[in-house]
Amino acid sequence: MNDGLTNINIRDILNYKLHITVLVIFLISTYIGVIRFSLFDTITIIILPLVFSLFLSLFAYTSKRIEWIQKKESQTATLIFTVIICPLIAKLAIVSGANIHLLYQTGPLLILEELGDILCVLVAMPIAILLGFRRKSVGMASSICREPQMAVIINRYGADSEEMKGLMIVYSIGIVLGTVFMSLIVNIMSYLLPLHPYAYAIACAIGSTSMNVAGLSALCVLYPDISNQLMAFSAIANLISVLLSVYIFMFILLPLAERIYSFLEGYQ
Repeated sequence: MNDGLTNINIRDILNYKLHITVLVIFLISTYIGVIRFSLFDTITIIILPLVFSLFLSLFAYTSKRIEWIQKKESQTATLIFTVIICPLIAKLAIVSGANIHLLYQTGPLLILEELGDILCVLVAMPIAILLGFRRKSVGMASSICREPQMAVIINRYGADSEEMKGLMIVYSIGIVLGTVFMSLIVNIMSYLLPLHPYAYAIACAIGSTSMNVAGLSALCVLYPDISNQLMAFSAIANLISVLLSVYIFMFILLPLAERIYSFLEGYQ
């Protein structure tokens, strides 16, 4: 870790102003709740509380009036976040191990869906390196950058590594734009490519709960008579996708991203 995190002491962690600010942001975001609105009476847009909490946190950090939230508090929050996410990492490990038999029962369909992330590495990695993100590009462009991949990045590179910073950039953007994108793409593709609704329900299960909910909600609006079946298909597909994405990321995507990074950096 860098000096900013190693200089944090117990007094910084117990900073009551920081915790009260986070609590207020949480309460406001929860009170606002999920907002749904329609475009052209056909496209349903969903904005989740995560989006509001992100913007409120950004406002608290950048506002000159909130003087008690500065760079030091931001570094403290990063350290606290690392501790808080540990139960999630443990849960993912337990769920992955307990349900590994599902991976053998699903056949090649969801495996092919996860392997589609290879295109992200092949296309996004060169662009990220070209834009000067360097080691951040490994975290940014090797996956969809959600919680399972975050656990792997923290374990391999550290919570304050360049790779983790890159992942968090895309993680934050995914919170803001990911749900909106999923709502839009489900509506648009349903009209352009009339596949069975079950296929789109499975396709919404990319391993992100928020994006899955956004896409599935739009799908349920389009097909209300079979909404229960759509939710069932999407839920099990998303669970399997979360489990499978960890292994695909560890053994295929991340090593591939490292090789591409080494290869492209050698030409700069």
